[in-house]
Amino acid sequence: MQIHKAESIKLPKSIVTIGAFDGVHRGHQTLIKEIVQKGRRFNLPSVVYTFDPPPRVYFQNAHILTPIHEKIRRIQGLGIDHCIVASFNEDYLQKSAAQFIQELKLLNPILIVVGSGFRFGKKRTGDIHLLKEHFQVKVIEPFYCSAGEVISSTRIRELVVNGENKRAFSLLGWPV
Repeated sequence: MQIHKAESIKLPKSIVTIGAFDGVHRGHQTLIKEIVQKGRRFNLPSVVYTFDPPPRVYFQNAHILTPIHEKIRRIQGLGIDHCIVASFNEDYLQKSAAQFIQELKLLNPILIVVGSGFRFGKKRTGDIHLLKEHFQVKVIEPFYCSAGEVISSTRIRELVVNGENKRAFSLLGWPV
């Protein structure tokens, strides 16, 4: 897997997923594996676009589940070809939705996969509808565990903070 800074890679075609991927939990793993499989089926590079730190950590001082080196190691283990890590800081927050779209166009994605609440650009002005004006987009719904609970980084953070590491592990698929 090749690791890149934001705006430092251009690809002739790709399949891309975008997200914080904090924890690289079981839901993330399923999504990333799907991207890898589609990339292989169509002979296209698979790309994870992620952030360091995750936006919730930056804005809400939330507990981080995976430091960037660990997140990259876990993503690499899932078979992704390229990982783009955007430094989520005050400069990045000034990027407009249009600028983000132009950055994505450098990847020439045939498909972008995002979660249902995906927002982008300064003050979160970009949304899925805007993304669909420029790209083929697949929106994924939340993943659920066998107990019927949503698998999310927020939920896992709550479990860790409450000392429920065994339940957190069951959602993560990795040791806490």
